[in-house]
Amino acid sequence: MAQNFRQKEILDLARQHGKVVVEDLAAHFDVTVQTIRRDLTELCEAGELTRVYGGAILRSGVANIGYEDRRGLMAEEKDAIARACARMIPDEASLFLNIGTTTEAVARALLSHRNLMVVTNNINVANILSANESCEVVVAGGVMRRPDGGLVGDVTLEIVKHFKVDVAVIGASALDVEGDLLDFDFREVRVSQAILRQARRAHLVADHSKFERSAPVRIASLEDVDTFITDAAPPEPVRKLCRDWGTDIVVAGAAGG
Repeated sequence: MAQNFRQKEILDLARQHGKVVVEDLAAHFDVTVQTIRRDLTELCEAGELTRVYGGAILRSGVANIGYEDRRGLMAEEKDAIARACARMIPDEASLFLNIGTTTEAVARALLSHRNLMVVTNNINVANILSANESCEVVVAGGVMRRPDGGLVGDVTLEIVKHFKVDVAVIGASALDVEGDLLDFDFREVRVSQAILRQARRAHLVADHSKFERSAPVRIASLEDVDTFITDAAPPEPVRKLCRDWGTDIVVAGAAGG
């Protein structure tokens, strides 16, 4: 598809924010909403975006968004979530951090913590926390995914099973209104499930855009985590499920979050 200048910038904005809104784009480009809707229709037909109510989001489906694009998505929101999560982790704690750009943000938020032991299957997390001299980092080795530095497979699983930690901090590629945590790589999912089993408490860190995405492999349920740390109130059906399951929701930036 030969993209016009608007469509190229629309894609850039979608990569930065995860979602674009018709009215906002019309104001940004000083064109009609009908013009923007045509642009979005063409981008969706080309497989670049997926239409949602009021706008469009980056296409996901059965393949994840590229790592470099994910790093730029919802960056400020991820940092706020990470700070809220870090406040819930005391010094001298042991924890798991799994694969994901939000867990990498949590690692950065933990740089001033003292006497931590962190087990991770994320090379990027290990590199970030190497700057914290009082943090012991254990890398759960395995098959490395070059695009994002994730370690997966049977070797990773076996290493994880040797630990019982205070807190697991996990991310997910998508969430649905049934309260399921979803991802793309079944090998990564197996490791995340083992991490949840080997932790006394579990925190999910995920921004609100994850409710607008889909992924084919189920990790667990919000019922299986103690705290869901996010940047905006989830949909009401999800809030009700969390109340029923006793899962706390912490909205970063809100009072106490």
